[in-house]
Amino acid sequence: MLKKNYTAVTEFVLLGLTDQSELQPVLFVVFLLIYLITVVGNVSMIFLIRSDTKLHTPMYFFLSHLSFVDLCYATNVTPQMLVNFLSKRKTISFIGCFLQFHFFIALVITDYYMLTVMAYDRYMAICKPLLYTSKMSRGVCLSLVTATYIYGFANGLAQTILMLRLTFCGPNEINHFYCADPPLMVLACSDTYVKETAMFVVAGSNLTCSLTIILISYIFIFAAILRIRSAEGRHKAFSTCGSHLVAVTVFYGTLFCMYLRPPSEKSVEQGKIVAVFYIFVSPMLNPLIYSLRNKDVKRAIRKVVKKEGFMK
Repeated sequence: MLKKNYTAVTEFVLLGLTDQSELQPVLFVVFLLIYLITVVGNVSMIFLIRSDTKLHTPMYFFLSHLSFVDLCYATNVTPQMLVNFLSKRKTISFIGCFLQFHFFIALVITDYYMLTVMAYDRYMAICKPLLYTSKMSRGVCLSLVTATYIYGFANGLAQTILMLRLTFCGPNEINHFYCADPPLMVLACSDTYVKETAMFVVAGSNLTCSLTIILISYIFIFAAILRIRSAEGRHKAFSTCGSHLVAVTVFYGTLFCMYLRPPSEKSVEQGKIVAVFYIFVSPMLNPLIYSLRNKDVKRAIRKVVKKEGFMK
């Protein structure tokens, strides 16, 4: 039962990955490098796609937005985390915590469906090549991306409103390195049943729905690839999907581990390790696993390098 006399929490303390002070400077350097690689990789990908006309296709259009979401995704958490590594007082304001919470949920769900849209694009390109140009016109691509952002941020807002309905009267120590669902609910003084149920329903339904669409798309894609007679043709078709499958496996696998469990102290501790993969590792690797293996992107990089060298 919630006590009538209580002091409302005005700030939270983020306990971070570890309480060992000697590891803080080392972790600061490690995560700073990861963040710099993430920023350079995703910004470069966006720049290449926007500047090279040969990359102005639906696949690269969606990839540029995935890079943008990944960049925002990492930036939402990393700067605060880096500051806390070097600070004795590892606090975040009440408003700052819930803003971080909102953008995290919004960007995660946007990421789900951006990956889903990319799978649908590959399905249209491989299974319906004659209809690809008309079915994936610029207007359709813009509509798909816009719907993805709107849906993601609407979900984030709904989850934030439900979390704000809870009462936080102390303690205020979040056993995590960012403001996440399970560790925040552990701190609530009021009944968390509605919020906990909403978390499972939203996380489970969005994970399941987006992943189901991706899997169905790939069932049709693999069936179409197997019908291709030449080995070279099959390899070329599959090469456009391999990177996407790797990213989907890493991203969705870690998210299933994170969200589809009841919030508890043990699950929060395990969640910290899982969160490192999908908040830091996935956005850092996406430019590599998606594009740097791609001949078109390599050609665009060489073109930019030659141009810069010529200008100098």
